[in-house]
Amino acid sequence: QVQLVESGGGLVQPGGSLRLSCAASGSISHIYAMGWYRQAPGKQRELVTTITTSGGTNYADSVKGRFTISRDNAQNTVYLQMNSLKPEDTAVYYCQYTDVIFTTTRNYWGQGTQVTVSS
Repeated sequence: QVQLVESGGGLVQPGGSLRLSCAASGSISHIYAMGWYRQAPGKQRELVTTITTSGGTNYADSVKGRFTISRDNAQNTVYLQMNSLKPEDTAVYYCQYTDVIFTTTRNYWGQGTQVTVSS
């Protein structure tokens, strides 16, 4: 089992910044990907960004140039720096961990942290 603990959400004005953190613990593999997803009220959960063990990243078009994902492999922690926030970024943000053990894919989710962008 892998446990994920997120932090850093909150209320911010449009144009502001927030930094989310997600710390993984438990039976963590040497090679794994982590990412952030978000779910706004009445909408499906969507991918925001992912990062591999080697640092390869992938971003949703809606956040490119504004959000940056990074990770500290020694601390098993992933960060999401969110700049130039917009009201449409308001959502619950979820951290995800993914690895493959032999042929079995494991996915774990954090509990979610609320991000609200409003004046």
